[in-house]
Formats: sequence, structure tokens, C-alpha cells
Amino acid sequence: MEDADKGSQGHPDSVPEVGEDAVTSVGAASSTMPALTEEERQELQEELAKVEDEIQTLSQVLASKDKQLAEIKRKLGITPLNELKQNITKTWQEVTASTAYRRTSETLSQASLKATAAFTNMGSAITRKLEDVRNAPTFKSFEEKVETLKTKMTPSPSTSETGIQDDGDSPTAEASLNQPDNSPSQEEPMH
Repeated sequence: MEDADKGSQGHPDSVPEVGEDAVTSVGAASSTMPALTEEERQELQEELAKVEDEIQTLSQVLASKDKQLAEIKRKLGITPLNELKQNITKTWQEVTASTAYRRTSETLSQASLKATAAFTNMGSAITRKLEDVRNAPTFKSFEEKVETLKTKMTPSPSTSETGIQDDGDSPTAEASLNQPDNSPSQEEPMH
């Protein structure tokens, strides 16, 4: 086990573990690396300062270009909302041009046509059945009975037009409804 530990420590190019402190990594690397001469150390320090200055300059240039871009867009009347609309429109055009969208659209169109045909056929079948029921003798008998009841419940035009007042001697509509009717349609047996 000690040999394995010695072997891993003997590699100066080992990669530090994630989360290790940078100072620890540099300290470990410098202890295993050959010592730098003062001249090499000075050159690296100068190069480090130069790279940091370039990064700062580039950041400033980028910020300046961002401001310039915003000003140009403002002058052109391009707002973030307009950009969003354009992006959405472009994306929608790309989606509708895709093969998957076209296939899905065609499939849904065919399914819609089939569903419409099925509903039409079902509606026709229901209509035919209702016509059959309406033409059936049982329904006709029921219809006649409803019509007879309707006629009996409707006040006759002669009493309402003559202006006869109810003095208590004449039968009321309620009394006539309570009396059994011996008309021929009442004697028919129900089916």
C-alpha cells in the first residue's frame, strides 16, 4: 500500500481533486516541481500581469461594444419585445418546416377527417333510429294520448270569449280533470 502512495506522490503532473484549494494545489505543485530561477520567476510574473491586463482591456471593450449595440438598437426602434417576437417567429417557421411537424400535421388531418366521418355516420344512424321509434305503433298511441290530454287541458275558446263569470255553479277546469273520461282513446290498452 505504501508503494502505491509513493507512486502517486512521485507524479508532479497529477491533477488536483475537485474542490481542492488553489493555494494547496500550487503549493503542492511547486514543491514537486524543479525550483525556478529568479529570472524565470520574474518572466512568469510579467506574463501573468500582461495576461491580466489584456483580460481587463477586453472586458472594457466588450462593455463598450454592448453599450454601442444597445444604442444602435434603440435608434432603430428594436426593443427586447420585438427581438423576442422575431425569435419566436423564426423558431415557429423552423418548427413548421420540419419533417416531424409535417408528418404530425398530416396524421392529425387524416384523423380529423375520419372522426368527422364517424360522427356523421353515427348522427345518421341515430336519426334513423329516432324516425323508427316515432313511426312505431307504441309511440303513435302515446302521441295521440298526449294530444288528447293537451286538448282537454286547454280551455275552450267559447267560455273565455263570452265573458261568463264563475259563480260557483259551473264546473271548473280542475273538476273536469278529476272526472274520469270515457272517450274511446282512453279505452285503448297501452303497449
